[in-house]
Amino acid sequence: MAEEPRYENLTVRREGHIAVVTFNRPAKANALNHAHLADIEAVALAFREDAATRAVVFTGAGRHFSSGADLSPGAPGRNPAPGLLERRRLARIGERATLAVYDMDQITIAAWNGAAMGGGAVLATAMDFRIGAEDCFMQYPEIDIGVNLMWKGLALIARLAGPARAKRLVVGGERLQAPQLAEWGVLDAVVPPAKLTETALAWARRYAAKPPIAAQMIKRSVNAIVGVTDGAVMHMDVDQNLLAAGTEDRNIAATAYREKTLGGAEEAAPPQFKGN
Repeated sequence: MAEEPRYENLTVRREGHIAVVTFNRPAKANALNHAHLADIEAVALAFREDAATRAVVFTGAGRHFSSGADLSPGAPGRNPAPGLLERRRLARIGERATLAVYDMDQITIAAWNGAAMGGGAVLATAMDFRIGAEDCFMQYPEIDIGVNLMWKGLALIARLAGPARAKRLVVGGERLQAPQLAEWGVLDAVVPPAKLTETALAWARRYAAKPPIAAQMIKRSVNAIVGVTDGAVMHMDVDQNLLAAGTEDRNIAATAYREKTLGGAEEAAPPQFKGN
């Protein structure tokens, strides 16, 4: 086997026909900056020519699966590009990473520890199965900072949870804990945190033991059936995000969100949006 590529923001280990990919920025709760997303895209594409690996488990180092896009000042990829064309291309790295994971031939399993927020939730829903620890949770906070959900994530969660529940999550910004995630069909199993890795690997071994040609063709066919309209409907979510990001309401929402997050201003008056 060729030498394993080295990645700055994730690790890969192998066990027979199974690989485990671990997001490895625990000090940042595995927040997804441009470089981290590029690593996720690269590792997913690296499995394209890998016929030996039949199942891949994704998980997060530390307490959380992924806290979503890295919004900290100075994060790679956070400095705005001077032109709209450049900004549009930079913004598509999350979409590329998500689609690379979604299009993998191997059976993919999220071993979901702690938070999967925003883009982290998108990546989890792009996988075939999700095993959640009892303390895991999901939230899409994009609405509360005045932008739409990108990375093809809306189609993914609408398929899993249904249209009304997807609206509760993405428009309402509700935070769901493990029991409700299982009830809504987002999680396939809920286990104690100490059993998470063991259970995810057991699922991986079960699927890796199936005839790989049939298993991988079935997976791709199911994805094609349920995602037949995705390209027609979701091809402009980056452009929608860029439009929303330039609005007055975005600035109002982002300021209110920062103040609440940093100052704990629970008693502050709610922001007044103008539709501008």
